[in-house]
Amino acid sequence: MVGSIEVVSNSSYSNGVSHGSKEKLDELRKFIGKADDDVLKIVGVGAGAWGSVFAALLQDSYGQFRDKVQIRIWRRAGKAVDRATAEHLFEVINSREDVLRRLIRRCAYLKYVEARLGDRTLYADEILKDGFCLNMIDTPLCPMKVVTNLQEAVWDADIVINGLPSTETREVFEEIGKYWKERITTPIIISLAKGIEAELDPSPRIITPTQMINQATGIPIENILYLGGPNIASEIYNKEYANARVCGGEKWRLAVAKFLRQPHFIVWDNSDLVTHEVMGGLKNVYAIGAGMVAALTKESATGKSVYFAHCTSEMIFITHLLAEEPEKLAGPLLADTYVTLLKGRNAWYGQMIANRQLSLDVGDSITGKGTIQGVSAIEAFYQLLSQPSLNVLHPGANKPIAPVELCPILKILYKILITREQGVEAILQALRDENLNDPRDRIQIAQTHAFYRPSLLAHPKIESQ
Repeated sequence: MVGSIEVVSNSSYSNGVSHGSKEKLDELRKFIGKADDDVLKIVGVGAGAWGSVFAALLQDSYGQFRDKVQIRIWRRAGKAVDRATAEHLFEVINSREDVLRRLIRRCAYLKYVEARLGDRTLYADEILKDGFCLNMIDTPLCPMKVVTNLQEAVWDADIVINGLPSTETREVFEEIGKYWKERITTPIIISLAKGIEAELDPSPRIITPTQMINQATGIPIENILYLGGPNIASEIYNKEYANARVCGGEKWRLAVAKFLRQPHFIVWDNSDLVTHEVMGGLKNVYAIGAGMVAALTKESATGKSVYFAHCTSEMIFITHLLAEEPEKLAGPLLADTYVTLLKGRNAWYGQMIANRQLSLDVGDSITGKGTIQGVSAIEAFYQLLSQPSLNVLHPGANKPIAPVELCPILKILYKILITREQGVEAILQALRDENLNDPRDRIQIAQTHAFYRPSLLAHPKIESQ
């Protein structure tokens, strides 16, 4: 039923409630200005792996305080679970005694038996209520409150978590903006999306997910935060130690970071929204290449290290085009890049393409994995950095060139995945080019500030709603 909500009982299915949860919740409620009898409403928009895990972590930590907070997640209705996935899901359920007992107790087990036998079709929103994310079947989550009507989900939400792919963020938040026209209070938005859009007219510039949300809704940019970090969704839910950063305006980021922090998930705050959000998109670009190199070199440590040196120098170069003093690619930023190149859906995609186990004709939306966000980011960054109006002086040839000419890996990924004029083996040929500059040279060039283009991140004027 459209707009239906499954109510989750107390936290007997919890992944673990950290000490001080009640105090942290009360502190955030007070900071936001919630009255004692007014429930804090948090909603996740989008139910991919990270969006679902993020909502589940909040449910585990704070869901027991039902008189103080309501945590829900929105996803579209109607997405059918195919027979093979239903069979695998049944195996996962029966391999976990705690999950099996929970479903039996909730009288929900029989539908999974019927789906296993092919006698029933399950739907993604239906199984999410029981704690199963379609993109992460092997990691059962806690039961969730699921809403399939977008207006019902967001119209009075105090905190909105953007768990959508960057390619869907603008469209969905434009719809949300229509529901918020009459709002009196301004919500806080935490974006998990990693990717960019390139806008070429009237002048080239980059648009990040937080900017998309700002444009689509008119919500002030200081109320829109970005959360990123070196993490894999399933590992975080399984309590492997991880850290992340909440980036954005000073008004909200520290309070939100404190609220999100858990014993196994340490969240810091940072003011450099630009670098972190752009790096969030760039790391997915270069993760696809990392997967290709790993597969083509049969996991050669030397081959992967050569690739790592060149791709990180390109990332540093690109961020220096966008920000005058970007945060250094070190610490958590470097760790985030490392883990994404090592493991994740974008690296997996690159490996599968290189091993001929996946065709480019399948597109960038993969069953069981979700959207491979690096593909659209490759196209956007290439288009942006190819513009003649952004030409820079080549340090060796002393002639003007487009910035993309100093990013050979980005160029070859575009030719492999977007125009398809090169085969996947071309990425190794690019790395073995005798004329390839030392990565250190590219970094030194970037750090001279000669290439900084402030117009690339110019914020458009937001028209009154």
